[in-house]
Amino acid sequence: MNPDLHSWLQDMVARYERPLCQYACRITGNPDHARDAVQDTFLRLCRKGVLPDDHVAPWLFRVCRNRCIDIIRKEKPMEPLTDARAAVLPAPDPSPAEQAGLREAVSLLLQKLAELPARQAEVIRLKFQHHLSYREIAAVTALSESNVGVLIHTGIQTLRRQAAQF
Repeated sequence: MNPDLHSWLQDMVARYERPLCQYACRITGNPDHARDAVQDTFLRLCRKGVLPDDHVAPWLFRVCRNRCIDIIRKEKPMEPLTDARAAVLPAPDPSPAEQAGLREAVSLLLQKLAELPARQAEVIRLKFQHHLSYREIAAVTALSESNVGVLIHTGIQTLRRQAAQF
C-alpha cells in the first residue's frame, strides 16, 4: 500500500471510527453489528482510495448506513409458522366448501337470469359474461346506451330481490 494512502486511511479511521460506531449502533441496536458495519465501511474506503476532504464524511456515513441496513435485513429473525399463526392467515384459494357454495350460487343465478325478460338477460350476459361496454352492447342489440343501462339496472335489481328471498 502506498505510504500516503496508508497515512490518510489511518487519519480517517482515527477521525471517523467513533462517530461511525455510534451512528451504526443507533441504527442496528447492536454494538457487534455496528462494529462489523464500520469495519466493512473502512474496508470499502481502502478499496476506493483517497477522497476529497469534503466528500469523505458523507461517503463514509452513507456506506455505513447502507451496510447497517443490509445487516439488519440479513439478521432479521424469521417468524416460524405456528398453528395459531396459520389459523389467521388467509388461504390462497377458496376451500372445497366455498367452491361448492360458489358453484351452487352461480347455478342459481343463471337459472334466475333465464327467468328475466329476454332483453334484460341478453344485456346482462353481454356485460358480465362477455365483458362488453354499454356502447358495445348498444351496437350489438341496436339499443341506445341509456336503454342498455336501464335494462342492466332493472335486471340486476330483480336478481337482487330474488336472491334476498333465499
